[in-house]
Amino acid sequence: MKQAYLETISLIERLHRECLEVIKADLDRQGVRDLNNVQAMILFNIGKDTLSVGELTNRGYYLGSNVSYNVKKMVENGYLLQERSAHDRRAVHVKLSPKALVVCDRMHDMYDRHLKAMSNEVASQSDLEHVNTTLRKLERFWGHGLNYAMRTA
Repeated sequence: MKQAYLETISLIERLHRECLEVIKADLDRQGVRDLNNVQAMILFNIGKDTLSVGELTNRGYYLGSNVSYNVKKMVENGYLLQERSAHDRRAVHVKLSPKALVVCDRMHDMYDRHLKAMSNEVASQSDLEHVNTTLRKLERFWGHGLNYAMRTA
C-alpha cells in the first residue's frame, strides 16, 4: 500500500508538470510569447469570474507570492484587467481582458482535441470519473490531515 501511495503522489506531481509542458507547447505554436504556462492556467481558472488575488490563492491552485507576481505580469501584458474593490480599498480584483479570453478559447479548443484523442485511446468518461472521485478523496484526506496537524502543533 505504501508503494502505491508514494507512486500516486509522484504521478500527480509529474502529471501536473506534463500538463504545464503541453500548455507551453500550445502557447508556442500559437506564437504567444508574453504569457507562460502557469499564467495561462491562472487565466483559464479565472474564466468568466472576477476574483481577488487572495481568492486565487485560497482556491489552492497557486502559491501566494507566485500569484502576485504573475498577476502583475499579466496586467502589464494586457491579459488581466484589475480594479480596486469598492468595499475594501486594500483588495484588488482581476478579470480577463479580451486578449485573455482569446487564450482561454484556444485552451478550450486544445482540451477538446485532447478529449477527442484520449477517449479513443486512453480513458473513457467512466475511467475519468473514477480517477476524479479517488483524487477528490485524497484531496479531502490531505486537507483533513493538514487541519489536524495545525491543531496539534
